[in-house]
Amino acid sequence: MRLNFARKGRALRPAFLILSGLVLLSGCSIFDPGGNRDNLLSQAAEQNWRSRIAKAEPFDLFTLARTVNSGDALTVYIEGDGRAFLTRTQASPDPTPQRPVGLRLALADPAPNVLYLARPCQYAKLASKPPCNPRYWTTARFSPEVIGALSGAIDSAKAALQFQSVELVGYSGGGGAAALVAARRNDVVRLITIAANLDTDLWTRSLAVSAMKLSRNPATIAAAIRHIPQMHLAGSDDDIVTPEIGLSFLKSANLSAAAHFKIIDGYSHTCCWHEDWRRRIERIRAALTVAPGS
Repeated sequence: MRLNFARKGRALRPAFLILSGLVLLSGCSIFDPGGNRDNLLSQAAEQNWRSRIAKAEPFDLFTLARTVNSGDALTVYIEGDGRAFLTRTQASPDPTPQRPVGLRLALADPAPNVLYLARPCQYAKLASKPPCNPRYWTTARFSPEVIGALSGAIDSAKAALQFQSVELVGYSGGGGAAALVAARRNDVVRLITIAANLDTDLWTRSLAVSAMKLSRNPATIAAAIRHIPQMHLAGSDDDIVTPEIGLSFLKSANLSAAAHFKIIDGYSHTCCWHEDWRRRIERIRAALTVAPGS
């Protein structure tokens, strides 16, 4: 796989987060301008995050990085699915999220070294090889080439920024992707997912939408990564990725839900994961460091 880390710096245009035509923004999102993509990108620029394009064949992936020192673990946030569909049957022409929850969480993380990694075909106006095929944000969003590209982009960032290990954090579809990436690597020190579709077979059945036939189901590799310290978060009010999805993954991994799964009362799929994220992620890291197994 040929990889390159090249600097880019153009602005993006808004798009809106829709999942299979089913997602409506919750009230806290509608009246929260701080979650708008353009505001978050401006915030990143003000905080001296570096914008780069990772060339990971067959994709160009948009990334942002804030690093203080090399040698420690690099925390990698993988963004959610974004605007995958316009309706239940019509794919979106652009999967870039207007309200990128993964980016918002990355900006709030107090870790000294953080990489934000967009999914294939997101922020496509910054990429040198558009257009992308819609299958990469619909039925093939967890395909081998997608997961390989995400892992390759992490390799590129590690080499450029001189890190030895990674902590993976994924929101929504980015959580499922993070689990699949972890299964390909031997340098993952922690895996943390938020509202993640970790069992795509169960997930598509629960939503009564088409199966992701060109993708791998994260639940099938759950047992292979059970040795990785991990925590999975779900919202009690999430009707897009219900808590049962994460519990199914843990069952496949033979991991204790009490040790590796938390349901956050009152949270939905989009609201309100950024609230108190700084303290929550630090508590999760502390818990996984003290007791990584179950």
